[in-house]
Amino acid sequence: MATELKNTNVAILMTDGVEQAEYTEPRHFLEQQGAKVTLISTKAKGEHIQAFNHMQPGSRYEVELNVRDANPADYDALVLPGGVANPDQLRLHKEAITFIRDFGREDKPIAAICHGPWTLIDAGLAKGKHMTSWPSLQTDLRNAGAEWSDEEVVVDGKLITSRKPDDIPAFNQALQQQLMAA
Repeated sequence: MATELKNTNVAILMTDGVEQAEYTEPRHFLEQQGAKVTLISTKAKGEHIQAFNHMQPGSRYEVELNVRDANPADYDALVLPGGVANPDQLRLHKEAITFIRDFGREDKPIAAICHGPWTLIDAGLAKGKHMTSWPSLQTDLRNAGAEWSDEEVVVDGKLITSRKPDDIPAFNQALQQQLMAA
């Protein structure tokens, strides 16, 4: 196991409907680099999240911390996986949006993939940013004041965005570079 990210704490915020690979692959990558990763959700600690592989149910993952009990100050970065239902539900939870907004206010790295950038609109973090996402979000992001482009990964300051599971290797590398530069 590598230790480049030893003493680095990363929060992954998600709920039911998350795209499985967009959770498991970044988590595995970060842990292989020595980071401590915590699955945070709007669900209670100990409850399970239903992941999906596109439209098919995938694995279930145990919530490690409820977002109400999570403090952004305890984490070095935030990962926002996609899947359509996951960010759509998170957008409706004030605590989740506040948690995301606080990472932006503290100028900590936020890495959002696929539909994950949707939550950045509600958190007020999209305006003036260069971003990418799943293509169906481009109008929403542009309407929120973001500059959208179709690229595998876009880094704008501490914000990292990617389009889809195929982009995960570039997404992981960009997140690792952000964390190593901190």
